[in-house]
Amino acid sequence: MGITRLVAGRSTCLRRQVGAIAVKNFRILATGYNGAPVGMADCLDTGCLRQKMGIKSGERHELCRGIHAEQNLFVQAAIHGISLQGANIYCTHQPCLICTKLIINCGISTVYYAEPYPDALVETFLKEADSVRYVHLLPRL
Repeated sequence: MGITRLVAGRSTCLRRQVGAIAVKNFRILATGYNGAPVGMADCLDTGCLRQKMGIKSGERHELCRGIHAEQNLFVQAAIHGISLQGANIYCTHQPCLICTKLIINCGISTVYYAEPYPDALVETFLKEADSVRYVHLLPRL
């Protein structure tokens, strides 16, 4: 999770810095962090669209300049021709429903996350899919 937090530090989101890493056989396959698409101004320059519109966390994901960390991870893997089937993902935050659906279709085995995220439908989809496991990693004491 330490590397995942370092990746999250690259985020340009003003609300929440999120990082994700795909790992298989103890090797990092791809990484991602949340931020604007390549070549576009990010929230550090433009301000937060969601904040300006008064949108609550966990709602209306499409109304955001940024791409989620998990989505950027999938794009990076695709660009480099890396299969994520059977891989594990480590995330600073629990993936939202949109990212969960992508995780299911990628054939990810397990998602380890540090911080919960308010998205009630995630559990429903995970139970129905029954192909991926979500594990909340509690902080070490």
